[in-house]
Amino acid sequence: MMEASSAREPEVQAHVHPVVREALRISLSAKEYKIFHDHAVRRAPVRVQSKLPSPSRFEAIVRSKSKYNEAALRASIRVFIISGALLKLADWGLKKFRGDLSRKKAHTSFLRSSNFRLSASLSLVLLLHRFLHRFFVRLRANLRTDEAQLFRNRNPRVSKALTSRYAPAVGASLAGFALGICPQDQLRLSAAIWTATRSLEFLFNAVDEKGWLENRPLWFGSWLLMPLSCAQLFHAFVFDREATPKWLGNVIFRLSPGYIRDCPESLPAEFGWPGKEDVVDSLATVANLRWPAFVSPILHPEDPNTLPSAVKSISPITGPAHPSISELSCALLHPSSPSCGTAFLHNILLSVPRLARFLTTVTFALSVLKFKKMMANPLTSVNALWKKIITLTAILSASVGSAWGSICLWNSLFPRSVLPTKRFFLSGALAGMPFVFLTNSRNIFMYFFRTAVDSAWRTGVKRGLWKGWRGGELFIIVLSWALMGSILESRPNAVQGRGVRKVLAWMKGDGFVDPVDVAAKRKLKKAKKAKGEQ
Repeated sequence: MMEASSAREPEVQAHVHPVVREALRISLSAKEYKIFHDHAVRRAPVRVQSKLPSPSRFEAIVRSKSKYNEAALRASIRVFIISGALLKLADWGLKKFRGDLSRKKAHTSFLRSSNFRLSASLSLVLLLHRFLHRFFVRLRANLRTDEAQLFRNRNPRVSKALTSRYAPAVGASLAGFALGICPQDQLRLSAAIWTATRSLEFLFNAVDEKGWLENRPLWFGSWLLMPLSCAQLFHAFVFDREATPKWLGNVIFRLSPGYIRDCPESLPAEFGWPGKEDVVDSLATVANLRWPAFVSPILHPEDPNTLPSAVKSISPITGPAHPSISELSCALLHPSSPSCGTAFLHNILLSVPRLARFLTTVTFALSVLKFKKMMANPLTSVNALWKKIITLTAILSASVGSAWGSICLWNSLFPRSVLPTKRFFLSGALAGMPFVFLTNSRNIFMYFFRTAVDSAWRTGVKRGLWKGWRGGELFIIVLSWALMGSILESRPNAVQGRGVRKVLAWMKGDGFVDPVDVAAKRKLKKAKKAKGEQ
């Protein structure tokens, strides 16, 4: 039986077409081919089975070639197919959500389509990253041998760079230039901001691990990013709203019922009422006019110039404002209350109930994912959830209220011509201060910081403060990628996020494993070996 089987093997192999054999070898590993053969090929006709190798023969073919290169090419092809399918599914989902499935777009060739180019760039990045990492690993090993001593003596600086433990990570990061195939400029910009901020975060962790920040004050932490982020976002929300995400405006408007009011129900339909965005635009105009004083139409009914002509649209709000109000911004933000402090407290009281209801719904809905853990200690878990809800409610309501209420504060402290528009940066920074009480939330702070960086960049481009450097985002991605890879090589614990570490290791070709776990197992194995020798 064994002889008959081995005799048939060359005959089967002779019927395998070279193209089919190479396609299978690249697409599937030996283990995957065995599963495919057991479940699919055996059910196929005899004619199809005769043209495919057996699992044992396929494993021999795979072993005779370079496993590393094949695995890299196989992973690249899968990234191309999976990413293309996901992008196609996302496009279909967006069309169905918007209700324009029947609408036809302008025909674009497949090779020029954005989905194809994005999938191609992602797969090419992975392929080049693995090839370059492998190349520099081998080059480093060869340059450290005795045969390369002459080269090291002649080129000391080049040799030092190529034999460094960071050379493979830095060299492999050059694969990031393949993202230039991707046509979406905003996507590349977002990737550059994400990689840059994450690499700096990992660098901070590495510095902290070395003990260089042992004597830092208690107040020094990642929450300091919030005053910077909120300063930029609030200023851009008032003056450059298109440079801020849409959700930011929705949150601010929802938490500002005492400052940005809806149209009163008792107002007749024939009377106009400015929208919420119109109110913010008028506030920006008031700032550009250097904060003019408020002239009450109630006290001066015969004066036609109680409002500047540029903000005539807000007359339905400021017209019935309290006569004792002296600032036009106060008449716009809290017309019925002459006290700025009372207006601030009133906004807090109005925003807290709706915010608490929303946070309670979201928090308890997300807690379903940890249902088993909660049932282990239900009383403690519920108390922790309520504490989280109360803390978030207090922080968010105080943050938005401080942003609007501080406008009145600056008007009382500063002359009208001092920082007329830049004081919104101060208001935003003050709005970020309550986040000092939100502990263990670095991911939230980093998200706001990345959003603020993107907003600052778009605002600067809009105002002509700087021009985009063509391909500059690719250089940022490459440099940040090199820094992340180097930190992962030297201090994997500094790379925050188990998933991030696994992805970086997978891109090198080490498998989808956590380098921290691998290092821990290696240390444990050495400790057991040393203990056994003793």
